[in-house]
Amino acid sequence: MRAWRVHQLGDPVDVLTLEDIDVPTPGPGEVRIEVAACALNVPDMLLCQGRYQERPALPFTPGMEVAGTVSAVGDGVDRCRPGDRVLARPMIEHGGLAEQTLAVATDVFALSDAMGFEAASALHITYHTGHCALHRRARIRAGETLLVHAGAGGVGSAAIQLGKAAGARVIATAGGEHKVDVCTRLGADLAIDYSAGDFVDAVNEFTGGRGADVIYDPVGGDTFDRSRKCIAWEGRILVIGFTSGRIADAPTNHALIKNYSVVGVHWGRYARMEPGFDDAVHAELIELHAGGLVDPLVSEVLPMADAPAGLARLASRHTVGKIVIRPHG
Repeated sequence: MRAWRVHQLGDPVDVLTLEDIDVPTPGPGEVRIEVAACALNVPDMLLCQGRYQERPALPFTPGMEVAGTVSAVGDGVDRCRPGDRVLARPMIEHGGLAEQTLAVATDVFALSDAMGFEAASALHITYHTGHCALHRRARIRAGETLLVHAGAGGVGSAAIQLGKAAGARVIATAGGEHKVDVCTRLGADLAIDYSAGDFVDAVNEFTGGRGADVIYDPVGGDTFDRSRKCIAWEGRILVIGFTSGRIADAPTNHALIKNYSVVGVHWGRYARMEPGFDDAVHAELIELHAGGLVDPLVSEVLPMADAPAGLARLASRHTVGKIVIRPHG
């Protein structure tokens, strides 16, 4: 089978090699999946560069979320069977940029026939993160105001939809007219072009000076610093990531004066710390999708050969939504 492999660390366009390798055999508790679609994520790029918090042994295949059909199961697996349509989080060394991949059975989730593989491949990481952040960590309530930074990206687009589904008023920031239009089409009540001016004044004006009750921040750096200027009394700033490249400081005296919380969101650890959490979230997301309340924004579907170029476009921050690779394309 074909798979993209990393033998030395560096930028994906430099270190990814398309190779013919043996089809993997699932061990006890593992599932093999014929990959129909693999959604690209920033951590895939970081893995190639050796900058992700986990560092698999070389060589490895990136690709952190897939959808496809179960082709084989290992001993002790009764969660799924060959022929089932699923989405999955592959084992980190056997990523989804391959025609077949391996996943631990507890990281495999059933799909209905109503959901296409391309959309399903983009449902797991960003939507699980968003659901965990908004509902488990922020305890968002209907009628509250949610500010989503980088709203046109994969992470932000999921948060906009989940915020609207929760009954919140949603403000989104994005860079440029096209991305602002994307946020509006996703359902944002107000979309702000941060490249044309400071978002703080616009947020405060929209909320009558109260500020946002919940701020969803995958950017960090200066964006976090400015967010502290438009957080509401008893608001919650959700720390999702640091795509700006700078980890911001959180002055505790300011948090005390405005009585707000800075809340970390490390969704990936729930699988280990609270077994069953992902299953419950997945069931809710499938229900929201069936009701038309969430639908992953897939902006590009590329053939297998274009995976390195897709990761390069993702790194450029000029994309919207998710880029999906078809390993059999």
